[in-house]
Amino acid sequence: MSVHKFIGRKAELQTLENMYHSSGFQMVVIYGRRRIGKSTLIKEFIKDKRAVYYTATKTGISKNIELWGKQALEALAPEMNQLTFKSADDLLRFLGKNSEEERCIVVIDELPYLAEADKSILSVLQKMIDNQWINGQMFLILCGSSISFMENEVLSEKSPVFGRRTAQIRLEPFQYREAAEFVPSYSYEEKALCFGITGGTAKYLSMLDDSKSLDENIIHLFFTKAGYLYEETSNLLTQEFRNVSTYNDIITEIASGSNKVNEISDKTHLEQTVVSHALQNLIATGIVVREKAITDESNKKKVQYNLKDNMFRFWYKFVPDGMGAIELDRGKLYYYNVVKPRLPEFMGSVFEDMCKYFTLFVGLSGGLNCFVTAVGKWWGTDPIKRETTDIDVVGLDKMSRKAVLGECKFRNEPIDKKIYEELLEKKGLIAKEYMVVQYLLFAKSGFTDWVAEHAEDDLVKLVGLEELYGDG
Repeated sequence: MSVHKFIGRKAELQTLENMYHSSGFQMVVIYGRRRIGKSTLIKEFIKDKRAVYYTATKTGISKNIELWGKQALEALAPEMNQLTFKSADDLLRFLGKNSEEERCIVVIDELPYLAEADKSILSVLQKMIDNQWINGQMFLILCGSSISFMENEVLSEKSPVFGRRTAQIRLEPFQYREAAEFVPSYSYEEKALCFGITGGTAKYLSMLDDSKSLDENIIHLFFTKAGYLYEETSNLLTQEFRNVSTYNDIITEIASGSNKVNEISDKTHLEQTVVSHALQNLIATGIVVREKAITDESNKKKVQYNLKDNMFRFWYKFVPDGMGAIELDRGKLYYYNVVKPRLPEFMGSVFEDMCKYFTLFVGLSGGLNCFVTAVGKWWGTDPIKRETTDIDVVGLDKMSRKAVLGECKFRNEPIDKKIYEELLEKKGLIAKEYMVVQYLLFAKSGFTDWVAEHAEDDLVKLVGLEELYGDG
């Protein structure tokens, strides 16, 4: 396994550094899905700084205080290592005493476990902040993977520590450009596939070894009994939700193409209210996304629920049907015969996400014919052809009412005249108040000579993988 240097998270690190170098008490809340890289970010930040880093455990409060106390003494007063703390109050007072004059970072990782062990811990923290720490130099970091707990119990107005934080960071998956840094020796196509199968999740990206082939990596992670991602979706759902089978059924149906509440309800035989509630929880954890057709946001009929997490989408698309083969140690055969030929098909929506990000990024940087501030997808009925259709990428300049339209093809053939002309014909589909000022064609495998000759730079922009990755 190759050893990875710290990758990305520049904005988050800069935020933490700026706060560190400000005087006085600071409190930052860092949260996000499991495996997303929260602990890695914090450890990179506290490197070479005076810090007490404690990861709470699923034990009683006394055991947590014992373990936390040992770490605190080791970091701040190793000569007092025989000392024990009788209560959370004693330990927190000690931490405050050691932060009165000199900056000290105190990290509580997996805060929800500590709160489970002692329901009053947030109230105790509030008392310490208000009575002692506020006048000192403590830098408190509260970190957790349970998004619902962090948002409802720590960040919300009903929280005892509400109003004490100086910043909060919700850590999201890596975008495709940063994800590529984990596999520098791979081709652009392989980098895109790595982004697709991992969903940009830091832990999964760090497990890819670019000294081996991409096929070997995928087989090793997903299609062997000991593979880290073979049972990962089940593990994550178990950690987040009680009635796992309900969530599993709903995700299975979304992965199969059911993307409306009533469709999911019919297929799963679950009440619509149950489905709606579960979908809200899946959205909160970043597994599902609720999408509206851009420029038609007020149309309640144009709402879809799709899998936002591409690792989940990959897993539900390919792993369940291969379990028999995997259990018989024939996962490699299954991969080459069933999965590999369908990777371009799987990558269709991943590639669309990459192209949307590129459109927003370049549009905000002044690289398009309008200042794009919003990007999405459009779907609906073509009034002339009288058939349902969609537009992969729609970038909007809401101030000047201008738009760019894009088509994305992650396939082995170059984009041809037919696709070029079909995109230009979609001009009249989005809301009439927007004037289409540019067309974007995104291709994994380039463009035919006809398209290259007829694309006028100021009207039709051709984007290959090299440019998508910033090397064009």
